[in-house]
Amino acid sequence: MFAMKNLGRALVLVAAVITCALPAAAQQKRTSPHETVGTAIDGNRITIVYGRPHTKDPETGAIRKIWGDLVPYGKIWRTGADEATLLITQQPIELGGAIIPAGAYSLRMLPTEGKTTLIVNKQIGQWGISPDPKRTYDEALDVARIDLKKDVLKDPVDQFTISVEKDPAGGGVLKLTWEKTQFSTTIKVKK
Repeated sequence: MFAMKNLGRALVLVAAVITCALPAAAQQKRTSPHETVGTAIDGNRITIVYGRPHTKDPETGAIRKIWGDLVPYGKIWRTGADEATLLITQQPIELGGAIIPAGAYSLRMLPTEGKTTLIVNKQIGQWGISPDPKRTYDEALDVARIDLKKDVLKDPVDQFTISVEKDPAGGGVLKLTWEKTQFSTTIKVKK
């Protein structure tokens, strides 16, 4: 029990350092606001830090087509803007059926017209684009690839939004919403 408390404290400290260091490490000007979201699910704190791009072009104000255009099909996307999206979990979780150990990870997506895959990767703190692809994403460091459920929304969502929601029956749901599409997967705490 003492070791678990120390691990939890260490993870929170690492998350705080990373969250504070990411803006300083960014070599480019941010064009999107950033947000930290999280919740406690079954006694485990899950936190996500990410950039929230808008559907509207930040320079022209023109409405952009997101899926299949700004976020091309068949290419890995950083799941937000600027730095790679950060997932922090204090305890092991089951995300869409895949076991994710306690720790900090980047989240990426591989969208296609059919299915979309969430990628959980050990590499964190990287900026979204680089001339050297291994600096922004190294497939060898993948922890899991998870097929996401896709739903069409009635009303469009202008700003990319990630939420972590509790399920009253236990566990929770990770939701990624933008334009008229919502992707989701289940979250369970491993005991």
